[in-house]
Amino acid sequence: QVQLVESGGGLAQTGGSLRLSCAVSGRIFTSYVMGWFRQAPGKEREFVSAINRSGDVYYADSVKGRFTISRDNAKNTMYLQMNNLKPEDTAVYYCSAGYGTRATYSSSYGSWGQGTPVTVSS
Repeated sequence: QVQLVESGGGLAQTGGSLRLSCAVSGRIFTSYVMGWFRQAPGKEREFVSAINRSGDVYYADSVKGRFTISRDNAKNTMYLQMNNLKPEDTAVYYCSAGYGTRATYSSSYGSWGQGTPVTVSS
């Protein structure tokens, strides 16, 4: 059974940066499409970014140009570098892994981390 553990969340000021990490264990990391989703208070979970097995990357329009996703297959770890943070980025960020082909859809992911909170102050 795959396990995902996020880290790196916390408090940042507007315009600041944070780097999220997602450590994966239990299965062959390179088999997965990996994604980041987030859920703000009172809102539904939404897609943030994803990286597939080939290294193709996908971003929500709201984070394009500010966030960068990457994966280190040797370390079984995925990252999300978040720059120029805005108050609307405040949410719990979830790491996900799956075998689906539609990387921007939550239905492509069968495993989820526990989430790491990100708070951006204005």
